[in-house]
Amino acid sequence: MSTTLTPYLSFNGNTREAFAFYEKALGAKIETMMSYADMPASANPGEGCDSGSAPSGDGIMHGCLALPGGAMLFAGDTPPGMPYEGVKGVMLALQYDTIDKAHSTFHVLSQGGQVTMPLAPAFWAKTFGMLTDRFGVSWAVNGEPVAFK
Repeated sequence: MSTTLTPYLSFNGNTREAFAFYEKALGAKIETMMSYADMPASANPGEGCDSGSAPSGDGIMHGCLALPGGAMLFAGDTPPGMPYEGVKGVMLALQYDTIDKAHSTFHVLSQGGQVTMPLAPAFWAKTFGMLTDRFGVSWAVNGEPVAFK
């Protein structure tokens, strides 16, 4: 039996914009972009939704981004009636086989965001850096692993 672990991010009404950015930045493919309006009327909205009725509109209920190599990233807009509290206490880590790929991805992800640790050699990778992108998501980018003896 195999297990997969897929990060699921919440955004403040801009999942569509974030996924379009990540699709280009990560060389990924958007596989699903389901809005609240696409939900069946019989769907249970869950705890915390306003007035017990299903959310509606163009907000994204569920998005799926497929990354090269098979990893996935899920996300959706925070449902109406629930407070958006940002992305806290998590960092998404990317591993690349080459320094060049790590540098190019880091550069794109950092546009409009904040570099918290510039790319530099580390004992586990030939290059490593951290940033928070313009959507408030923290990333660790590793390029070309270093062999341990």
